[in-house]
Amino acid sequence: MNRQEFIRTDTYKMFREAKDYLLIALGMLMYGVGWTVFLLPNDIPSGAVPGIASIIYWAVGFPVQYTYLIINFMLLLLALKILGLKFCLKTIWAVAILTTMLEIIQHVVTGSLIHDQPFMACVLGASFCGAGIGVAFSANGSTGGTDIIAAIVNKYRDISLGRVILICDVIIISSSYLVLHDWERVVYGYVVLFISSFVLDQVVNSARQSVQFFIISSKYEEIGQRINKDLHRGVTFIDGVGCYTHNNVKMMFVLAKKRESNMIFRLIKDIDPNAFVSQSAVIGVFGEGFDRIKVK
Repeated sequence: MNRQEFIRTDTYKMFREAKDYLLIALGMLMYGVGWTVFLLPNDIPSGAVPGIASIIYWAVGFPVQYTYLIINFMLLLLALKILGLKFCLKTIWAVAILTTMLEIIQHVVTGSLIHDQPFMACVLGASFCGAGIGVAFSANGSTGGTDIIAAIVNKYRDISLGRVILICDVIIISSSYLVLHDWERVVYGYVVLFISSFVLDQVVNSARQSVQFFIISSKYEEIGQRINKDLHRGVTFIDGVGCYTHNNVKMMFVLAKKRESNMIFRLIKDIDPNAFVSQSAVIGVFGEGFDRIKVK
C-alpha cells in the first residue's frame, strides 16, 4: 500500500468512527426523550439501569441521571478490568451523552406530554427507547448497564447475551412493584420491554438488510460498468453454460443494500429489458461497503 492509499484508508476509518459516535449520540437523545418525557412522568418502569434509576427516583426522589451515571461508572470499571478498553470506549461515550441529555431534557420538558393515557405513553416511550438503542447498536455502540453484565456473564458461562439481558430486565421491572404498589404499572413495564425489543430489532435489521442479484445478460459488460459507476457496488462475472442450448453465458453476481434494489432493476431494464434477474435476501453481508466482521 502506497502513501496515498494509506492516507485515504486512514481518513475513511476516521470518518467512519466519527459517524458512529454521532449516531450513538442521536440514539441516546432518542432514548432520553422516550424515558424522561413519556415513561418516567407516567410512573411506567423500564428495564436495565434506567429501570433501577427510575425505582430509586420514585422511592427517594434522587435524580435519575446521577443514579444512571453512578451505576454505569461502577459497571464500566468492572468491564475495563474483565473485557478491556476497546469494549468500553463507545459505551463510555454513550453513558456520558445520555447523562448530559437527561439533564437537558428534564429542564426543557417539564412533566409528561401525555396525561391520563398511560398506555399511549407506554407505546411512545418504548418506541423512542427501542429506536434509540437500535441506532446505537447499528453504530456498534452500547448503552452500558445490563449489556455489560451480559457480556461479563457470557465470557465465563455459556449463556446467551439476550437471555441474560431479558432475565435482568424482568427482575428490575418486577421490583418496581415494591415502590409503585401497582401491578398495572408493572404490566405496562412488560409492554415497554416487548415493544422496545421489537422496535430495536426492526431498526437494526432494516439498517443492515442486504440483497444479492444473479443477472444473466448478453450486455453484461455495460450493466456491470454502470453498477460499478452509479452504485459503487462490486460486480463479479461468473462463467456458465446453458443446459439446454449448451451456449456459454456470463452471469453477474452483485451484493447491494435493499434500498438500492429499485435502482439496479431500473438500470438493468434501461440496458437490457430481456435480461434474466434473480434477487434474494441475505442474512448478513460483511466486508467493504457493508457490515464489519465482528468476532466475540
